[in-house]
Amino acid sequence: MTKEIGITVKKSDDFSEWYTQCVLKSSIADYSPSKGFIILRPYGYAIWEIVKELLDCELKKTGHKNGFLPVLIPESLLTKEKDHFDGFMPEVFWVTKSGDSDLDEKLAVRPTSETLAYSMFSKWISSYRDLPLKLNFWNSALRAEIKSTKPLIRNSEFLWQEGHTAHDDENGADKEVRMILDIYKNLIEEFLALPTLSGFKTDKEKFVGANYTTCLESIMADGKALQMATSHNLGQNFSKPFEIKFLNKETVEQYVWQTSWGISWRVIGAIIMVHGDDKGLILPPKIAPTQVIIVPIYKDDSKTVVKQKAFELEQILIDSKIRAQTDDRDEYTSGWKFNDWEMKGVPLRINMGLRDMKENQVEFVRRDTKERFYVKEKELVNQVMSTLEDIQSNMFDRAESHFQANIRSASTLDELLSVLDTAGGFVACSWCGKRECEDLIKEKTTADIRIVPFSPKNNISACIGCGEGETKEVYFGRAY
Repeated sequence: MTKEIGITVKKSDDFSEWYTQCVLKSSIADYSPSKGFIILRPYGYAIWEIVKELLDCELKKTGHKNGFLPVLIPESLLTKEKDHFDGFMPEVFWVTKSGDSDLDEKLAVRPTSETLAYSMFSKWISSYRDLPLKLNFWNSALRAEIKSTKPLIRNSEFLWQEGHTAHDDENGADKEVRMILDIYKNLIEEFLALPTLSGFKTDKEKFVGANYTTCLESIMADGKALQMATSHNLGQNFSKPFEIKFLNKETVEQYVWQTSWGISWRVIGAIIMVHGDDKGLILPPKIAPTQVIIVPIYKDDSKTVVKQKAFELEQILIDSKIRAQTDDRDEYTSGWKFNDWEMKGVPLRINMGLRDMKENQVEFVRRDTKERFYVKEKELVNQVMSTLEDIQSNMFDRAESHFQANIRSASTLDELLSVLDTAGGFVACSWCGKRECEDLIKEKTTADIRIVPFSPKNNISACIGCGEGETKEVYFGRAY
């Protein structure tokens, strides 16, 4: 039986199956033998490394330092902040044995690191001179997502970074929360070419143990919402149970103010969902492991000279800090290579053969628009750079157009349900702020309040839940 190697379903016909095929067939990831877990393959990990390097650089510029935390957390630490612990309880994996012996105390496999980090903060902080303490950890977290899993979007283990900071006053924590969210927004929009909406989570949806949560939300190609990043103000909700105190300049003992924040590999899933097409991935040039693929086209008698020229062009691009690669595999036809690199989403392909060499030119093929055009060899570097810039810009503009076209409004519960059922996306509504109305709307529509925007459009009317007049603008959506 012949194995089908291309994407066999259309994005518009079966979005879920299309997405899974993109992840697997492009060599981004594969399923693990353990249910709920995936394996990130080298191509997928290369994307994560670029995202990690970009973000890590910005965090270090703003005074954050990287550390390492163990994966196991004693149960006694988790229970110190009971509300936080109870919020994660259904998702926690537990270690109860060492070999054949029962452990004296259960160990949780890290769902998130607040309690572990803050048990150490109480040892490391004693004076205002120790503040602010700004730490970041690149690690994995484990949460028992066994049902409704989706590669990179919802798994039992995922790669992420989690930042944890301590400050001498509330203002310092507030500034940290917004600064981090701005860093995330710039990464996601400028480099991943994904538009986002910024705002607060409701009290129901905020991080367990936080005073408030800020977040970035985006819309996937199927109209579902996806939370892209979060930044939380924890207030003194952890510093009090963990006794994280400091002496201020007046030698008065105070509790620190804290923040935590994170972004995960789900952003790779978002890139696939938003930008991909029926051929597979389309990667934004700024985060593509291979920005330019060179495909030499030859017959047996021209193979050596054409390949040699391809490698010369590759080196010219590499010397100009462009991530270029030559596909010199003899065991595949040129057509097969074209399809393979299209599926992997490489932004720009350069075709060249003996005739092109004689004309001192190469053929450019853009992945985003499929446009083909010839470029003189002497203009190669400048044309590659300008084309990659144009692809990056075009990808964001296309995603932004889709994003804006999928933000609608509703003034009644019936209208909200109708919009969600027919179009999806974000739906701007008025809400009174009461939990009972939020729960009622969720029950009737299966949609959450995804975000309370920082910059509302002020389309305020009566609450769609209870009809009361004192309301705020929120965005509802059905989400992954």
